Amino acid sequence: MDFNMKKLASDAGIFFTRAVQFTEEKFGQAEKTELDAHFENLLTRADSTKNWTEKILRQTEVLLQPNPSARVEEFLYEKLDRKVPSRVTNGELLAQYMAEAASELGPTTPYGKTLIKVAEAEKRLGAAERDFIHTASINFLTPLRNFLEGDWKTISKERRLLQNRRLDLDACKARLKKAKAAEAKATTVPDFQETRPRNYILSASASAAEQELRVAQTEFDRQAEVTRLLLEGISSTHVNHLRCLHEFVESQTTYYAQCYRHMLDLQKQLGSSQGAIFPGTFVGTAEPASPPLSSTSPTTAAATMPVGPSAAGLAPPGEAALHLEEVTPPASGTRKARVLYDYEAADSSELALLADELITVYSLPGMDPDWLIGERGNKKGKVPVTYLELLS
Repeated sequence: MDFNMKKLASDAGIFFTRAVQFTEEKFGQAEKTELDAHFENLLTRADSTKNWTEKILRQTEVLLQPNPSARVEEFLYEKLDRKVPSRVTNGELLAQYMAEAASELGPTTPYGKTLIKVAEAEKRLGAAERDFIHTASINFLTPLRNFLEGDWKTISKERRLLQNRRLDLDACKARLKKAKAAEAKATTVPDFQETRPRNYILSASASAAEQELRVAQTEFDRQAEVTRLLLEGISSTHVNHLRCLHEFVESQTTYYAQCYRHMLDLQKQLGSSQGAIFPGTFVGTAEPASPPLSSTSPTTAAATMPVGPSAAGLAPPGEAALHLEEVTPPASGTRKARVLYDYEAADSSELALLADELITVYSLPGMDPDWLIGERGNKKGKVPVTYLELLS
């Protein structure tokens, strides 16, 4: 019990001494040991790394999970070391609603069939989003969080310890300065009756202060070296975060590429079905079609293409393939079109296409709405509508 009381009293004395030293420094009444410029730069870089890592981490969490309530729930599960329950993505929930609507409104009706197709696409989009969130959480969020909860806490702890060692060092310097000043004053103005005892006490006090200063200086230097090594490790942290950032970009690229493919497939399906429902009209618009601009995106181009009959309906399949070169374009109704993507002809009745080339297209009565007749010089053949952007 006596030992604990002594330790408590000693700790209280140290705390009081540090508090006095810190207060006097703030009021400019005490000198402060300054760290070298390199050390200060390391501290500044470490603080910037910590602050920006926190901001990037929080905003990435918002990107992956916009719902704040869901983020709080996931945070609580992580703190309780419990598995986060599987959550349905917004795309999957929309797909579920569309499928249920199609079932109730009639899956064989045009609207019901379209709902089912869109629901399948939304379900695939939701699954892709789930994979992206999982990959980004493991490869990007987890390393950032580990730095803040692991390495940075260690750095902060050692920095606080270094601050305490510096306060102890400066307090020892102040005590030594006062002891030497008192000793010098006693030497200048001696008291002939008590000169020897007083000078002996003052000399002993100065010697003790010097000894304390050496010990404090050693502890400060040792702690400064430990802290410096940890701060220099921030460079390795940057390298690790750079690698994680590349992985995050890769996973995001994969996710958006999957979404694009799914939506392109859905657009082709809807273009085909809508052409069958509304033959002779423009797919995706109820207004009279005006020529799309050259800057029209592939998605917009496919949605605004005029649909006419397909080359498959010119004649019986075998005859159409054999006599396609004998087909003459209509006197009016031909248009220029820009090719959006490369297309490899499946047989002799189709025309191979190269991206960005210009061809002449037209439709004939009885053609499938997904196809047009395309001409390039002396070559002629069927071309898919979704690969074209009409210009004039």
